[in-house]
Amino acid sequence: MSVTEQHTRTFRTALTVAAACAATALTLSAASPAQADSRADETPKLREGGVPEALWNYVNSPGAVSGANDWSCRPTAEHPEPVVMLPGTFFNLGANFVKAAPRLKNAGYCVYALNYGQTPASLGRVGGLGPNRESAAQLDAFVDKVLASTGASKVDIVGHSLGGNVPMWWMKKMDGAKKVDNYVGWAPSSHGTDLNGIVGLGTKLNLMGFVTHLSNVAGFPGVIEQTNTSDYTRELWADGDTVPSGPRYTVVMTKYDTVVTPYATQALKGDKVDNVLLQDVCPNDRAGHMGLFNDDPTLQITMNALADGPTDFKPECRDFGLQLL
Repeated sequence: MSVTEQHTRTFRTALTVAAACAATALTLSAASPAQADSRADETPKLREGGVPEALWNYVNSPGAVSGANDWSCRPTAEHPEPVVMLPGTFFNLGANFVKAAPRLKNAGYCVYALNYGQTPASLGRVGGLGPNRESAAQLDAFVDKVLASTGASKVDIVGHSLGGNVPMWWMKKMDGAKKVDNYVGWAPSSHGTDLNGIVGLGTKLNLMGFVTHLSNVAGFPGVIEQTNTSDYTRELWADGDTVPSGPRYTVVMTKYDTVVTPYATQALKGDKVDNVLLQDVCPNDRAGHMGLFNDDPTLQITMNALADGPTDFKPECRDFGLQLL
């Protein structure tokens, strides 16, 4: 067996173990399944999923989630833009949007979700591993498909972690901003991450070149490209640190994030930008990076943004997300 084959097998095994560990952590962290919104003024047709559904979908339904990808859906006057959602690194749409997709669908939105950046190392479930530029091209094609199917002129984007990064490349480098009305990023890695100091240490020890080589061999360059020292990150912001004009931007951050660090780097600059730190509006919300997927204040902020609601919106502080990563 060649060295390259050994590296590939080793990293594929590592990815599988990482996914299993994440699933175990989610199980241990879950106190109870998230319940469907039971507000008196509406009766949701679809039940919102929680951690158990996310775990099940991760393995058994990585490409489908309740409420998303109904290609017969037609936007209404109240919600004219279809919503396109992108999951984070190592995840898939089936797991990442078990709570958000049903809520959006129940509210009357046409909802779509995309698994991008899958490679042979993905095992059909682990997303965001491929080169991010290629993932942006996949998003471009997917948005065009959504627009053609719905007849809409623009979409709304909701992305978690790398799912908020890839649309930024698409909007800045591929003229995608003209197709977007609202952008909502949950802990987006658009400015890169130092992985809580790991990248900084690796750079000082002159190890990042070695790590980058291994990532390309193993099939997950999209992971390393999210570092704040990568060529991808530098090129993304080479023409300035502001976002393209046109769309309205909302970023949801948590100070307990240990993945995209420092968390303050997630904030965006430019016209019509609203950066929200969860703990500023809900001080007791200890949701971590991963926990934003089932954090109710995050979903409330998302719904407000997509409805062009007030920038000083205050969510109800309830049903906090997982205190994980």
